[in-house]
Amino acid sequence: MPKVKVALAGVGNCASAFVQGLLYYSKIEKEEDCVGLRNPILGGLAPKDIQVVAAFDIDNRKVGKDLSEAIFAEPNSAPKTVEAKPSGVKVEKSPLLDGLGKQTKNFVQVSNASDANIPAVLKAAKAEVLISLLPSGATKATEWYAEQALASQCAFVNTTPNFIASNESWARKFENAKLPLAGDDLVDQVGSTALHKTLLQLLSQNGARITETYQLDVGGGTESLDTLDRSRDAKRTIKTQSVESALPYKAEVVAGSTDYVDFLKNKRDSYFWISGTYFCNAPMQIDLKFSTVDAPNAGSVLFDVVKAVKLALNKKLGGPILPICAYAFKRPPQDASLVESNVNFEHFIKQNMQ
Repeated sequence: MPKVKVALAGVGNCASAFVQGLLYYSKIEKEEDCVGLRNPILGGLAPKDIQVVAAFDIDNRKVGKDLSEAIFAEPNSAPKTVEAKPSGVKVEKSPLLDGLGKQTKNFVQVSNASDANIPAVLKAAKAEVLISLLPSGATKATEWYAEQALASQCAFVNTTPNFIASNESWARKFENAKLPLAGDDLVDQVGSTALHKTLLQLLSQNGARITETYQLDVGGGTESLDTLDRSRDAKRTIKTQSVESALPYKAEVVAGSTDYVDFLKNKRDSYFWISGTYFCNAPMQIDLKFSTVDAPNAGSVLFDVVKAVKLALNKKLGGPILPICAYAFKRPPQDASLVESNVNFEHFIKQNMQ
């Protein structure tokens, strides 16, 4: 029997990768064969212990369909890695709210079905963790789903850059409800921001002095389009602050999304430029390109988050779970270095397994 029951708000590319990942890794028996997972077993939980029991979306090509079919429906473009059998989970209609931007309206076919009673669906499915996989610019919709989590007594995971865990008011609501909260803005498993920060830390620790650096992302898919349309400034602020935190001194830093390229589909290209000096003020420059497929980048980290949140639920912990937030999100309530966040996360898991 599954040990963690999860609901998905949004059945886009990240949801597709998450569901396919559960199917893919649940078939692997040996931990050492789970290539691609940072923690195949975490807190005593494996991928086969996670079950998606409810899902919500607004697109007519997904609403009313079995989740196994909906994850491959357009406009999704995440790579198909498994053959998904019917799951028995029907995608329910979500309220539209601000779930569509000016540009994404051309790609999404809004369903005319009646909005589902979200708390009733979550309670009937016995969901424990509600994950917001909504578009970056859907601020009102993200907050609305946070309210549904509270009403349904679910833990809430906010993968978007909208401020929930890092907002004092929301943090207090979940703390008072004794429900775990994790966010904001999920990091990638092999993400450009983490790579950028690691390079800067390595150079700085070796005595180099960074004076200027940028990280520019170009991507395809509806998420990249929505980011440029509605949340470009917010994402740039979050990424820039995150990269700046890697240096113990002030430097000129810019990090964020710059353009949408249709034919890239679910791929993302990141460009890094680092300029500085080292011994006897000698100049140095680094110019790199880094390419990934976007949707699978969320899978491994999200698996860890779900497992860790389940431990927090078992211990009846409420409010933002700081070790989870710092480990897995770009904008946690309290920031920490990569080393410190990893150590604190491991300590949290060991402490709460007992």
